[in-house]
Amino acid sequence: MTSPTENGRPPGGQSVDLRRGVIYMCLGVTLCFPVMNALAKLLMEAYPIPQVIWARFAGHLVVMILIFGPRNGWGLVRAKHPIIQLSRSALIMGATVFYFIALHFISQPTAAVIGFTGPLVVVILSIPILGEQVGLRRWAAVFAGFVGAVIIIRPGLGVMHWAAMLVLGTAFCYALYQVLTRKVSFADAPQTSNFYTGLVGFLVLSAVLPFDVRWPDSGAHVAAFAGLGVLGAIGHYFVVKAYEFGPASVISPFGYFQLIGATVVGYSVFGDFPDAVTWLGAAVIVASGLYIIHREAVHHPEG
Repeated sequence: MTSPTENGRPPGGQSVDLRRGVIYMCLGVTLCFPVMNALAKLLMEAYPIPQVIWARFAGHLVVMILIFGPRNGWGLVRAKHPIIQLSRSALIMGATVFYFIALHFISQPTAAVIGFTGPLVVVILSIPILGEQVGLRRWAAVFAGFVGAVIIIRPGLGVMHWAAMLVLGTAFCYALYQVLTRKVSFADAPQTSNFYTGLVGFLVLSAVLPFDVRWPDSGAHVAAFAGLGVLGAIGHYFVVKAYEFGPASVISPFGYFQLIGATVVGYSVFGDFPDAVTWLGAAVIVASGLYIIHREAVHHPEG
């Protein structure tokens, strides 16, 4: 992310406004994503999983085309690095497939906590892909974060469902997606990247959909299917807007507020509440992630 200029305005003339940045981030991760995941979990109890995931990406594309299509036209799909964009799109599809399948078997708060290992994976992947240097302290934080994940999953004890491992797959895919997004952000417009975010998932799931589809039983289910894509697209938009109003070192920690939304929604809708060991693992993961963000702020101050 580029730094604000001396007059406090980042490139493009957008004012720095930390309050608005925090609000956007919290709206995305605390409201949009937990509600979207809850809708997916509910729908997967009655409908095929591929159909639910297809609705997520189809709705995302529809929202992007309606908002940016009239103004950008075909420029919306013109990418200077189409291979990277398609790779990003494939990765976010993989992340969504793993996460939604996991949600079918484990609670929403637990999945959210394990997903917090994503920033730790970003540190690892940034070395070979972005050529970044990682010191001993950040390696220690990464190791501690994965210890937190082990505390939650408790492998070999038969406590956690095997699907919890799929969330680690989600974390890996989403981390690589973030690294590639950073790599391509200097060449392609944000709306182009956001359009490609839903493209591969829509195309692949459209090919699978005819073999395993069930028409919605009610208007409420139709609304839930529509809500998947709308909430996903708006949530990602809010997160992007959040970083326009403040430096990543300030805005990023509020991503952990997703645990609050996931816990409230999970308990309200499904009666799920994390046990004490899960909270312990969450504390370790969050502390590790916050330390990495702190080290980033020290070495790469953003104004």
